[in-house]
Amino acid sequence: MKPGLITLRLLLMGILPVLTNCASSQKTAPSTSPTTASAPAVKTEDAVDELDDYSSTEVSDPLEKLNRATFQLNDGLYNFVFRPVSKGYVFVTPKPVRQGLDNFFDNVKFPVRFVNCGLQGKFNRAGLEFQKFGINTIGGLAGFIRLSDKIPSLVAVPSEDTGQTLAKWGLGHGPYLVLPVLGPSSFRETLGYGGDYALNPIHWGFLLKGDTNTWAWIPSTVNTIRSLPGQLMNYDESRKNSVDPYLSVRSIYIQNRNSAAQE
Repeated sequence: MKPGLITLRLLLMGILPVLTNCASSQKTAPSTSPTTASAPAVKTEDAVDELDDYSSTEVSDPLEKLNRATFQLNDGLYNFVFRPVSKGYVFVTPKPVRQGLDNFFDNVKFPVRFVNCGLQGKFNRAGLEFQKFGINTIGGLAGFIRLSDKIPSLVAVPSEDTGQTLAKWGLGHGPYLVLPVLGPSSFRETLGYGGDYALNPIHWGFLLKGDTNTWAWIPSTVNTIRSLPGQLMNYDESRKNSVDPYLSVRSIYIQNRNSAAQE
């Protein structure tokens, strides 16, 4: 296999955990989006207040200098690599197809939600997840049609993941981390990405048989690309009009993860 193709595959595989986990909470998040559009003028006192709010976020950031450098690297990747891919995907793929793919891959993530509901003792919620999966898989053409949205009790079931489980078990965030390509995280959430990756069926081809099966890249690559528009939109919102985009993204990410852990 050509080195360039291997590198591209590893890059796509690398962003997969965050892009598939973070949409609901902007968790998930891959970091936010990278446009550098000029923000409206901000009064000095307002800017100070905003920075104070960001600084008061309850997370340790002993690696801030390194994190900021990684943040800038990611920002460039998002702007010059992933954003063009995202725009191309939206341009060539009709909206109904994009929605169907979103529904399908969300349905496939059932083990992530179901197992973590059980690990947190949320057995009623686990039952609701099982109902959603059964209805959408059997009646919704393997999940391409989200029939569960027509059932009131199944419409807004909070999503669970391994990071939330670790928080429920009492593990704190630990140091804040900005991961290359993946974006904002923390020690706890990085462990959570690993758990979610292992529980997501689209990765089982890699986990069980390694890189010898080219077919295993197909669902992973499609899932990564279809996730880009929503994740980049979340990224843009996280840093929009901010005085310090790094602090803004860090604050919003930690707040969202804390809120998700309390659901």
